[in-house]
Amino acid sequence: MRHTVDFLLTDWLHISALTDRPRFADHSAETFSQVLDACEKIARDKFAPFNRLVDTEEPRFDGEKVILPQATQDAWDAYAASGLLSAAQDYDIGGMQLPYTVELAANAFFSKASVSINASMLSVGNANLLMVHGTPLQQQVFALNEFSGRWSGTMCLSEPQAGSSLSDVATRAVPDGDGFDADPLGPRYRLKGNKMWISAGEHELTENIIHLVLAKIPGPDGKTIPGTKGISLFIVPKKLVDTEAKLTGERNDVALAGLNHKCGWRGTTNTLLNFGEGKFKPGGQAGAIGYLVGQPGEGLRCMFHMMNEARIGVGMAATMLGMAGYEASLDYARQRPQGRPAGPGGKDAAAPQVPIIQHADVKRMLLAQKAYSEGALALELYCARLVDEQHTGAAAAAKEAALLLEVLTPIAKSWPSEWCLEANSLAIQVHGGYGYTRDFPVEQYWRDNRLNMIHEGTHGIQAMDLLGRKVVMDGGAGLKLLATTINTTIDRAGQVAGLAEHGATLAAALQKLGAATKAAWSTGDPQDALANATPYLQAFGHVVLAWVWLDVALAAQAALAEGRQPADFVQGKLQCCRYLHAYELPKIDAWLAVVAARHPVCRDMQDAWF
Repeated sequence: MRHTVDFLLTDWLHISALTDRPRFADHSAETFSQVLDACEKIARDKFAPFNRLVDTEEPRFDGEKVILPQATQDAWDAYAASGLLSAAQDYDIGGMQLPYTVELAANAFFSKASVSINASMLSVGNANLLMVHGTPLQQQVFALNEFSGRWSGTMCLSEPQAGSSLSDVATRAVPDGDGFDADPLGPRYRLKGNKMWISAGEHELTENIIHLVLAKIPGPDGKTIPGTKGISLFIVPKKLVDTEAKLTGERNDVALAGLNHKCGWRGTTNTLLNFGEGKFKPGGQAGAIGYLVGQPGEGLRCMFHMMNEARIGVGMAATMLGMAGYEASLDYARQRPQGRPAGPGGKDAAAPQVPIIQHADVKRMLLAQKAYSEGALALELYCARLVDEQHTGAAAAAKEAALLLEVLTPIAKSWPSEWCLEANSLAIQVHGGYGYTRDFPVEQYWRDNRLNMIHEGTHGIQAMDLLGRKVVMDGGAGLKLLATTINTTIDRAGQVAGLAEHGATLAAALQKLGAATKAAWSTGDPQDALANATPYLQAFGHVVLAWVWLDVALAAQAALAEGRQPADFVQGKLQCCRYLHAYELPKIDAWLAVVAARHPVCRDMQDAWF
């Protein structure tokens, strides 16, 4: 994996060019490599050896606290000590001012080693949100202590009765007395409600847990505003703190209502939390104390800063689980002897058995895994590179990067979570019956990866976001820009022997995607278009990955020609490109057919018919 990461960063994304920008001027290719080296070592030493342990020793609640294996505490401490929590932050607050692309690549090692121990994503996202939308004091007290690892963070959106429908959030926040707006930490409210599926919502790994909670506030008439307009965002610490970030000794009214017992990700506590049930009474009153973030009614706008960042993180987690399964099944296929190749005269039963990697169908399964996981890795790093461009590029380039990122974020989350899960299924298949046992790690990788199609926005939500918003916003500007970007790659491929035909295939696929998009919306009725949003998402993702692999293949061929990469390494990349175009890209015809026809079969199905 490391060779591929280095290739993508250096030969494909040309990450060292970022060091010409003032923010990254103190860095070099060497410092980037040193960061990756350090993270790879911590992941190998503190995370990977305990991946099975945290799967079998699930979090448990003894009535007072959640108990986790000591290995989880050791891993968190090592991660925090590495400084990676604040890797992309300014020097003056203890950060390293690393490009986000390098930060994401470094975090990939932890996700691959043990995705459920690596629960840092939410803490970083929580703190990053506060650095954009919080007050200077909120940043100083809460965000900086999350970046240091002293405290950790969560995001609290879903509720038992609402799920992904945030307009149905029932948690309420009311001003905490007449002087509610005089608290230096922000306007102070009292919250009451329940939140579900809160990752890392209760534990003893850190001194405090900082919850970011969505809740509805009263309107001017004192009544709750329906829908999402009344949703605001609040900082709700587990333990109350003062303006100097010292614990006051008082517990906030946030109580663990239960632990969810999951199929995978068992090393991360997943919780149901009660806010304001009265188990704890800060200041002698029931109701969890929360400090308003941003303006009233703008909770979703603030929270989407964290959610979009988390979606790239979910995509990378899915990618790395696919990569872990691929490497395990590749190793197994090289060592497992079984069967004999069939020659012109049939099989020679007296001949020795061969490793199963010599069988064509096993090669098919391994090649699919390689194409899925390495392609997904390239996609996630490309999106991270867009984030760096958005924040540090020239104005025109930054604007284009932001627009591309809007369109690609649903794909960055959904495509790896679906197809790297398929890679994990193929990894089990390569192992045969052994893959279905706990004696080998691939069944755990599948269980861990199954969550990624659900959290941070299900597949269906990503599909509706893509077809319902992203490709039609601003008159389709994002889709047009993506098409222009893809066509640039197609034009380059047209000049290269062996890749020109893939460019032509991709051009045809892109044309079909555009035509289906127009057909889906031709009636102007969202119900017509969105009934087949998920097939559209799948087709869109395959077109994007066919483009990514073609662009990577161009970089690989150039690196080979210039002597920067070995032949076998490059041939592996080229074969993945060929596989994606020959075996995967043709699938879009079936998906786009129902989209373009606005096929009503799913929409028209009636409850009674089931």
